[in-house]
Amino acid sequence: MKKLLGLAMVLGLVLLTGVAFAADTNTVTVTANVVGTCRFNSATSTLAFGALDPGTGGDVNASTSTTFWCTRNASYSITDDDGLYETGVNANRMRHATTLTEYIPYTFSYNPTSGTGNGRTSPITLNINGTVTFANYQNAEAGDYADTVVLSITP
Repeated sequence: MKKLLGLAMVLGLVLLTGVAFAADTNTVTVTANVVGTCRFNSATSTLAFGALDPGTGGDVNASTSTTFWCTRNASYSITDDDGLYETGVNANRMRHATTLTEYIPYTFSYNPTSGTGNGRTSPITLNINGTVTFANYQNAEAGDYADTVVLSITP
């Protein structure tokens, strides 16, 4: 019986080693696309010239800043629409609040105008500047003046 059992074991091993198993592989490709995005961190900024006093005279400068971010290594460009009351390229004007035919011209600039993003956690400061010259407000009608300039950032 021991011989028979031993022979069965040997025969079983021979049968197992003689059977071939087929193996196979599959390659999975994983992809993603990070979108070049730019966003201002605040929706509005105010460039406030304050009181323009013809009795004091002098040019009045104003400045403000805001921040934005762009996807890392995405090139960006910032443009503006010259405001609501412009009379040509870079000919910005503020309009009187009640006398709708009265305007005060001003300059408007910002920096940087283009560059490369550093990622969402590394915001970039946009400096905004303007000037109202004395010649442009010395004979202006008293009252409040305003304009709205829209800045656009494109990756």
